[in-house]
Amino acid sequence: MKFIHFADAHLDSPFRGLSFLPSKEFKQIYQAADQSLKKIVDLALAENVDLVLIAGDTFDSDKPSPRAQLFFAQQIKRLTDQNIQVVMIFGNHDHMKQEDLLVSPSPYFKLLGNNEKVEQATFKTRNGFDYDVVGFSYLNNHITHDMVPDFPEKGKNYTFGLMHAQERAQTNNVYAPFSVSEIQNLNYDYFALGHIHARMNLSEKPWIVYPGNIQGRHINELGEKGCYLGEIDENTGKTSISFKKTGPIVWQGVEINLDSEISKTDLQTKIVSVLSEVKQKTYFSLTIKGAQFLTEEERELTQDTDFWQTISQSLPFDSQLVDVRYQINASLKLNENDRVAFDKAKAEIFASDEFSKIVNDWKKKDPEAAALAENADFIDDVKQLTEVKLMSRLKGINDETETN
Repeated sequence: MKFIHFADAHLDSPFRGLSFLPSKEFKQIYQAADQSLKKIVDLALAENVDLVLIAGDTFDSDKPSPRAQLFFAQQIKRLTDQNIQVVMIFGNHDHMKQEDLLVSPSPYFKLLGNNEKVEQATFKTRNGFDYDVVGFSYLNNHITHDMVPDFPEKGKNYTFGLMHAQERAQTNNVYAPFSVSEIQNLNYDYFALGHIHARMNLSEKPWIVYPGNIQGRHINELGEKGCYLGEIDENTGKTSISFKKTGPIVWQGVEINLDSEISKTDLQTKIVSVLSEVKQKTYFSLTIKGAQFLTEEERELTQDTDFWQTISQSLPFDSQLVDVRYQINASLKLNENDRVAFDKAKAEIFASDEFSKIVNDWKKKDPEAAALAENADFIDDVKQLTEVKLMSRLKGINDETETN
């Protein structure tokens, strides 16, 4: 028996912060999740799989656009027309009612666990191999209680668990929180998870697997994206899985390190050189370490999206530079008194109360600004840029002291 397991397609997901891209590029990235899903279906057909498991968040919202709904329905029909069984659940993003899904009725399509009730369904492969799939769908965007105790004991058939959930943590347990040990105790043969966008295997005996999302949407979703292809020995029940890349765009973080001042021409050459070492279309986030050695003019240049586009024109595979960040390094040595003063200033400026005062007026003027002020990544970027500017000032003072 062969099967495919994927999750978190997030069809219709917006790609914020990329509006500066040329329209052709922006259209490509907007369509990237669609392309990845189509490749997953292509793979299922080419491998003649028996089963496709979809572990939630197929859509980015509980009210997907007609375009996304119709596209998904078309891809499912390609599978069911070939008698490939599809079993799907809703996640916390697409917490919909079953009747709102536009997929055409078919004996080869099953939405499992409607109304947040754990459901078990039994199927048979073309070769007569019996298997069970057990799971539930979200009806609300949060499920605060553990659903695993509602899963039935394993019977005689090969058994898949299907769940969109997150391991229990100290806080924010609102996505059907579970522990790995309790899933292991179910002794299911393969537990197909969704929700975490990073690919990871929590256990191999039995398999407890996150396939990650099918297409990275921003710089925090790095690396190749796709699905798992599984194969079951119908005599022994032994299962092997392999990752299959289907996402057309890869996000990658790269670094350059400065240990002295650099001209704008040399800086551009250095950036192009490190970004050219790719084998496919890549979207880059560049971190400039030792950014205190950049002049104010060079910092303005490297923050300019037109400069990013100039860099991108020199890159292979139509790759794109879409993000630049800064870090200071230890190349600039401060004396003890200056270091103490520097650290004290950082602590005072970025104390939560002080930061709130600084951005309070800004937040009142713009709802988007208010959201950014609560975004941890944005705050980190502000802190890093502030450190760079402070360190650049100190570097200038240090240089003047050395020449006197």
